[in-house]
Amino acid sequence: MFVRDCMTTNPIVISPSTPVMEAINILKKNKIRQLPVVDKSRLVGLVTRYELMTVSPSPASTLSVYEMNYLLSKMEVKEVMIKKPVTVEPSTTIEEAALVMRDNKLDALLVTEKDKLVGIITESDIFDQLIKIFGFRKAGSRIVVETEDRVGLLADIVDEVRNLGINLLGVAIAEKSDHKVQIMIRVSTADPTELVGKIKEKGFSVTSVS
Repeated sequence: MFVRDCMTTNPIVISPSTPVMEAINILKKNKIRQLPVVDKSRLVGLVTRYELMTVSPSPASTLSVYEMNYLLSKMEVKEVMIKKPVTVEPSTTIEEAALVMRDNKLDALLVTEKDKLVGIITESDIFDQLIKIFGFRKAGSRIVVETEDRVGLLADIVDEVRNLGINLLGVAIAEKSDHKVQIMIRVSTADPTELVGKIKEKGFSVTSVS
C-alpha cells in the first residue's frame, strides 16, 4: 500500500502572495488545517492554522478591530509560511508515511514529484487504509494468538484457515519483549469455534476471540 493509493490528488492551494486573512477564511470555509503554498506549480511552502493563529492579534490587544483587520490584510502568506515543509513521494509506503508523521509530529504530509505538488495525505487517510488492511469494517471474527516467535509460525496458522475454507480478512503481528509475538487474524466466519480448536491443537495459545 503506497501513498499514491490514498492521497488527495487535488488539494486546495494558495500562492505566496495570498493575504493572511484570505488564507484563514479558506481554512475555515473548507474545514481544513493546512494549505500548501504553490508558485507556478512548484511547492514553495506550507501554512497551517497554527501559523496563522500565531500572527493574529491576541484578544487582549489594544488595537481596534479595524486596525487588526487592516494589519492582517497587508500581511501575505509568504511572511508566515513554513518554507521547507516535510514531504514524501507517491511511491512512499503507508508505513513510512506514518513514521514520518509520527517522528515530525505532523497530521498531514505533502506529496511531491520533482518539487511539484501532486497530493496531500493526512492522518485520517492513513487510519482509513489501516482499517481496510485489517478488515475492521468487514463482518467476521477476530482471533488473537500468543506464541514463541519462530520461522513458519504464521504459515501454520493460515494453513488452518485455508483448510476450513474460511476467508482471511486481515493479519497483524506485534512483537513482545519476552521473545513472544501476538498474532491477530480477522476471518470471515461469525462462528470461529472450529478454527480456534484447530489452532489450539497445533499448540498455540488463543488469548482472545471476538
